[in-house]
Amino acid sequence: MPTLMDLMEKIKRETNPDKVGMIACHNGLVRATSRDGKPAAYLDIDVNAKRWEDVLQKMRSQRGIAAIEAYLFTGRRQIGEDVLLVAVAGDIRENVFPVLEQTVNRLKQEAILKQEKVTALA
Repeated sequence: MPTLMDLMEKIKRETNPDKVGMIACHNGLVRATSRDGKPAAYLDIDVNAKRWEDVLQKMRSQRGIAAIEAYLFTGRRQIGEDVLLVAVAGDIRENVFPVLEQTVNRLKQEAILKQEKVTALA
């Protein structure tokens, strides 16, 4: 299973250094609570591979972006475990940071299928 370091090393190895001034990263984890504050037990995760690739292709074409690498841990994930890794490389922070946020948001909205197991309060 890859780490953020693995994604960054791949970018450094395969991308023209003339086009990379920074790499920004996201490491999403399984929270212990749902967004509305209910206790969570685990998260089941799957992906729509076509939509995943479509999002990455579109985001890689943004101004100033040299490379994007992403990995989704699928299946049942427990509290505190990694879920989504994203690394975005590009020329300057004004281009890279917004694309990192947009990539994470679009992957979560368009390509990632998840089901939270919420536990009842005792």
